[in-house]
Amino acid sequence: MTRVRIFAVFLMAILAGGGLAYGTYDYLQNVPVKTVSVPTRKVVVANANLSLGRQLRREDLATLDWPAAAAPEGAFEDPQAIVDRGLIVSVVKNEPILPAKLASKEAGAGLPPIIPPGKRAMSVRVNEVIGVAGYVLPGTRVDVVATANPSSRSEDITTKVVLQNVEVLAAGTRLEQDTPDGKPMQVTVVTLLVTPDESERLTLASTEGKIQLALRNPLDTETPVTSGIKPGMLLGQVQARPYAVRRPAAPGQPASIPPPPPTIEVIRGDKRTQVVVG
Repeated sequence: MTRVRIFAVFLMAILAGGGLAYGTYDYLQNVPVKTVSVPTRKVVVANANLSLGRQLRREDLATLDWPAAAAPEGAFEDPQAIVDRGLIVSVVKNEPILPAKLASKEAGAGLPPIIPPGKRAMSVRVNEVIGVAGYVLPGTRVDVVATANPSSRSEDITTKVVLQNVEVLAAGTRLEQDTPDGKPMQVTVVTLLVTPDESERLTLASTEGKIQLALRNPLDTETPVTSGIKPGMLLGQVQARPYAVRRPAAPGQPASIPPPPPTIEVIRGDKRTQVVVG
């Protein structure tokens, strides 16, 4: 008799629990859902990852419904408004296309619109050695070291840093450093971003002598002032001149360059050497 009572109580508990669960489920299913409508607007976005310098095509663009209150300022609504314009920065898929990321309608696409005002893009031939074993990639910074002979005498051959902290704009035909894991990229031409004055120095260095690129840390902004080196200095026959470090000047102030130390020319037979005084 006791077992029958226990079984009856257990059965009643299951039925009561099941009925309560079903009632709760049925109630939740019939609860009216409150919907809040948020005003939206169309925003033109990239339909894929697009590289810098690319000329936009209609298939490169898409539109998304964007909350009107959070839409980026200046965002476009019609893709046709920006077709055929060039990108001056890289964009990723679903990133809004904004006016600041586009070249002007007259500038076109490719390399020209990327060049900042007052700068020039100049290409130089490189090989594996000059290009620092392929690690000179777009966006890196280099120094340009030139070796030239101002006369016909071998002792006058001079190697000197002629340009410092120059940005690499392109390597080969690439405008972006898109090599996986920073692997080297072998190219035959490197395009540097220089001022008109620097373009003259680079042209003279590459035509009258040999150039070498020295890769530098982009966080290193110091510009050492060197006097160059000749074979006599390299072999210890002539005392090498010390170099000073020129740090970036404060805004509005020109960078100070220490004058070179005084030297005298010593003639021994048919040999001429430069000796630093003091």
